[in-house]
Amino acid sequence: MADLTPIYQRIRTATASLVRHLTDEDQAVQSMPDASPAKWHRAHTTWFFEQFVLVPSAPGYQVFDADFRFLFNSYYEAVGARHPRPMRGLLTRPSGERITAYRAHVDRAMDALLRDGIADELAGLVELGLNHEQQHQELLLTDMLHAFAQSPLVPPIFPDWHDTQAAGKPGFVRVAGGEARIGHRGEDFHFDNEGPAHTVTLEDFSIGTGLVRNQDWLDFIADGGYRTPSLWMSDGWATSQTQGWAHPLYWQSREDAWWQAGLGGLQPLVPSAPVRHISWYEADAFARWAGARLPTEAEWEVASLDPTVSPALHDLTGRVWQWTESAYRPYPGYRPVAGAVGEYNGKFMINQMVLRGGSVATPPGHARASYRNFFHPDKRWQFFGLRLARDA
Repeated sequence: MADLTPIYQRIRTATASLVRHLTDEDQAVQSMPDASPAKWHRAHTTWFFEQFVLVPSAPGYQVFDADFRFLFNSYYEAVGARHPRPMRGLLTRPSGERITAYRAHVDRAMDALLRDGIADELAGLVELGLNHEQQHQELLLTDMLHAFAQSPLVPPIFPDWHDTQAAGKPGFVRVAGGEARIGHRGEDFHFDNEGPAHTVTLEDFSIGTGLVRNQDWLDFIADGGYRTPSLWMSDGWATSQTQGWAHPLYWQSREDAWWQAGLGGLQPLVPSAPVRHISWYEADAFARWAGARLPTEAEWEVASLDPTVSPALHDLTGRVWQWTESAYRPYPGYRPVAGAVGEYNGKFMINQMVLRGGSVATPPGHARASYRNFFHPDKRWQFFGLRLARDA
């Protein structure tokens, strides 16, 4: 395997760059149980390399702080006890400065380990850790956005960020059915839930050429979409009513105009931009209102890889993750990898829905056609949007 040193340094540096405009107070906040403080993300991604790479494989490595094994474990039962997730915001200590020192300590040890050369099996674990860190880079941004959106100041994470790019032209393109292969193929990195590659059988279908836009969602609101129970799944309607949903998360109506909180703070809503921060329940209701449906994850993947179809598809990645109608379940023949890292994906394959694509907060090059993101159907704080599909 190629030297991972430059890749390691690039990804670790990218994490540091995400917090360059954040104060220590910003990095300690936890706005809800689903989110984590930025400081915790920085520490947890470092803990991964210390726990799974350095401790077992770097002779003479000295653990930075024995308490960190407990504080920054996330959900790895095989590793031991952990601080409760909903209470991560109470960790005012260690300080942000000490977390920075922790990252530097681990980076020095990792640099020495990588430069000495490592076996392919360990290199694969390092590569997993780097992709894990990229996932947390996106979570760090979306968790901070959720916190900042609760503030009356709605401060920006990136002061120069603007979402002014219009979504691709709406419409549908037909995709021929039949047998097709989905799932990751090849030897390059992928998460275990992306395989094994297997054959699916699809009927003919059509898929949206562009993402659903804010203007489309305004039409849905104006037509009573949030007030019409027949458009909603029962659980979705109950959740919508309990939570008082009347528009996507982070929308605000001020002086008869819509505004939206984003990475650049509170800015005027752009009607032509893709709608974002909607739950699966909302996406499913909108699709039904539009006389369409959500694509299955197999349809999304097949269409995105079909050379006769994909040129017509806009914004497959880089704008919003796109809800599918597929439940997050294992592919035929799936087996988690052995050991603690086998807890990474497999144990979450229940009661969640699959998203495909990649968002504006996804690190460049991180996602791919076979990538399976997954969340519970009521979640909204990520960059979630949708693309429609129809039966032929």
